[in-house]
Amino acid sequence: MVYQEASEALGIDMAALCFEGDDRLMLTEYAQPAILTTEIAMLRALQEEFGLEASCYGGHSLGEYAALVAAGALGMKEAVRMVKERGRLMQAAVPVGHGSMVAVISEKLDAGLIEAALEGLQVALANDNSISQVVVSGPSDEMEAALARVGEVVGTSGARFVPLEVSAPFHSPLMAIIEPAFEKILRETVTCLDDGVAAMVTSNYSGRFHESEPDAVIQALTRQISGTVRWRDNMEHLSEHASRVIEVGPGRPLRAFFKTLDVNVLSITSLASARRALGEVGGQ
Repeated sequence: MVYQEASEALGIDMAALCFEGDDRLMLTEYAQPAILTTEIAMLRALQEEFGLEASCYGGHSLGEYAALVAAGALGMKEAVRMVKERGRLMQAAVPVGHGSMVAVISEKLDAGLIEAALEGLQVALANDNSISQVVVSGPSDEMEAALARVGEVVGTSGARFVPLEVSAPFHSPLMAIIEPAFEKILRETVTCLDDGVAAMVTSNYSGRFHESEPDAVIQALTRQISGTVRWRDNMEHLSEHASRVIEVGPGRPLRAFFKTLDVNVLSITSLASARRALGEVGGQ
């Protein structure tokens, strides 16, 4: 049903796109709706099979849209249209090869100091993932200078710099050019935004739960494109409101981030793993 909903919204056979090795998945324009559709399909299967319910929701970057759909703030068809356009615009913002993203891995990272060290450059703090990992993003020709500055702040002893395989410098100032076009798409696409329910979902842009006001939600989603994903703050707010945290998706990238806050996460990556892991599931 979820794949059918997405197919009807986009005029694409989403099941075939996801499961038949379609080369278009290499393009973020198609990868983003494919990931969103798969995550929601998994969640709905868990809801039907185990009665999974949640008291609050969060998602990292693209995952924020999955969280809004999961909470009921956005319809599935609207969301896949949004993220397809989001992917198209993000890819078009910067020519392939002109931007890069690098993960900085160390102990006790201070995001504020790193942001300050990058002032004056187009390279910016893209993801504040945890106390032990952040990601910087921007033009490839500024990255060496940016990492040198970051190295001075965090200390190169024990620090690792890991280039990410991405097609564009996401969540950097280079993405700001597409924000007006994306905001227009959001306003045209959203026919009904349940802002009260959106307040159950954390905002990557603010680091807090979304405000209960439609324009504020649209503004936050728009600014998320070029702004820092304040995931560390998101995790803290989710942990304060949840008795149990469950990660749903084909991978489990967020579990390690929560572990830095001493929060254990149950990661569900398949129906088989859910059957092994889930007994009685109440609110989370």
